[in-house]
Order: sequence, then structure tokens, then C-alpha cells
Amino acid sequence: MFSRKTLVIAGLLLLVAVNGVVFSYNYMRKSSLYPAAVETALFFVGPLQDGVSRVTGFAENVWSRYFMLVSASMENEKLRRELAEVRHELHLCREETLLTARVESFLEFKEEAAYEMVVADVVGREPSAWFESIIINKGKANGVKVGLPVMVPEGIVGQVSGVSGHYAKVLLIVDRNNAVDTLVQRTRARGIVRGLSSNVCRFEFALHKADITTGDIVITSGLDGIFPKGLRVGRVSKIIRRSSGIFQEIEIAPFVDFSRLEEVMVIINPPDIDLSEN
Repeated sequence: MFSRKTLVIAGLLLLVAVNGVVFSYNYMRKSSLYPAAVETALFFVGPLQDGVSRVTGFAENVWSRYFMLVSASMENEKLRRELAEVRHELHLCREETLLTARVESFLEFKEEAAYEMVVADVVGREPSAWFESIIINKGKANGVKVGLPVMVPEGIVGQVSGVSGHYAKVLLIVDRNNAVDTLVQRTRARGIVRGLSSNVCRFEFALHKADITTGDIVITSGLDGIFPKGLRVGRVSKIIRRSSGIFQEIEIAPFVDFSRLEEVMVIINPPDIDLSEN
């Protein structure tokens, strides 16, 4: 790229320049102008180096703080994930505890009952304004038939109104189309419990002279051919005795909270009930 002559000339020039710098430096050191030159150099170089040092220190501090913030952010994210996992596990433990409590109450009730029952999960609710019903995950394959009574330990739920191989529909006692023959546990006064709303039933055909008070417990009579006798239905919540008429107007608050049903029991062989094949 370069000729030998050019390289020789460049080398000579570089050597002269170096010698000149060395000579000037040695001369300046011996000269009376050296302190002034050093002072002048420091005047210009000192602030520059101080500024560079400050900028460098600031940059190092910012860089260090940036990494600290990134590290803290990563640690916070890790802690948030761990907290979410702990909360999820706690939620599962609570659900497991509640499920265990419900299963234990179901098993205890089944052991004390005089009839065979199958436990089913509630998997849906009838999306209709005309009927109050639920869907359960037990059907013909499990011995479930139309007309069988359905209950929970707190009280009766309703009766099977439709069935397929593995699912069934249950018409709730709060439905206006459902009716249960019942009696007041304390005085044995009879009446028909019929659905009125999503959480209220009527106690119909209670004679005006019948001894019934607010708070009385109503149970099944066993005379409707569906529900066995003695099952809990609800509690008398309101009584109206008009001057005319032969019947009292009575409202019943069911023992079952139908908005929170998760599992139910279907009585497979209720006593004294002859069901045709479905």
C-alpha cells in the first residue's frame, strides 16, 4: 500500500516529533515557565477532570440504582407470585374443608336414614322464569326415576321431574307447580306447602281455628306418596288471620337455601311409594 520511501519519511518525521516533545518537556522542567505552565494546565484540565469524575460517579450511581430497582422489581414479582400461590392453596384448603364438612353431614344423615339414597352434584339451574328447578349429575344409570324425592340434611329440596341416562331435573318445592302434603310438628295441623317465590312457600288449607304460631316447624306428612314422613320442610314465618274465611294465610321459610345448593341426595327407595318404570 505504501512505498518503502514513504514509510522511511514517516518514520523520520515521527522520530523528530518525539524528540521535539521530549526536548520541550525537559526544557520546560528546567525553565522558570514550568510552574506557570503546570498551573495553566491544571486550570484547564482540573475542572474538566472534576466534571468527568462527577459525571462518571453519577453514571455509576444511576447504573447501580437501576440494577437495584430491577432486582427489587424482580424480587417483588417473585413475592407476588408466591403470595398468589399461597392464596390459591389457602382457597383450595378452605373449599376442601367445606366440602369435607358437607360430605360428613351427608354420610351421617345417610347412616341414620331408613332408605337408600344416592348423592348427586348440582350442575345447573333451569334458566326459566316459569319453573324453579335444578339439574343434577345422576340419572337412570344410578337408579334415579321421575317422582323420587330429593333432599339435603337441612330439609327437603324437591322431586325429580325429568330424567336421562346420567342427568335429572329436580322441581324445587319453591316452584308454584309443586305441592307437598305437610303438618305442623307441634300441633299436627295439616296443610299443603306450595311454592310462592324463590325463598318462600305458602302453607295452604290450614283451618282458621288451627293452633299455629310463628316459628312452628313444618314437616312432611308422608301422605302425598312422594316424601317420607317426618322430613323437615320449613318454619312458619308469617300468619294472617282474617275475620272472614275458614283458612289462615301462612307463609313458610324453607330450611334449605336453594341459592347455595351444591350437592343433594335422591331417595332411591322411599317407603310405601310404588313408582312405575320410567
